[in-house]
Amino acid sequence: MTNNVTNSDTLKKNMIKALEKNLSIVTTACKSVGISRWTHYRWMKEDEKYAEEVDDLKNVVLDFAESQLHQQMQDGSVPATIFLLKTLGKKRGYIERQEITGADGMPTNFQIEIIDKTEDTN
Repeated sequence: MTNNVTNSDTLKKNMIKALEKNLSIVTTACKSVGISRWTHYRWMKEDEKYAEEVDDLKNVVLDFAESQLHQQMQDGSVPATIFLLKTLGKKRGYIERQEITGADGMPTNFQIEIIDKTEDTN
């Protein structure tokens, strides 16, 4: 049993390294470690520490993507600038549609109309 647990722990460590190397692309990481995607997702459900490490890597990938976006903006990319303004600049009016909501995204006012289709319309 101890040998099996040690092997599993080693595979998990290798998988974390592979996910980091492959920008959290699960299929590629699994292939490089020699495990199935099913095994990875089972570990995610059963091992809280493993799941936390995987989630942390997703944040690293997101940080990397943001740094690439910022680099494109510094290089003068108009589409990158527009994308950033549409996503992060919504509160400053950089949107293509108007969003009207109340507190916590709830509608400011709404009505519910109940239509009884069983009524005789004659």
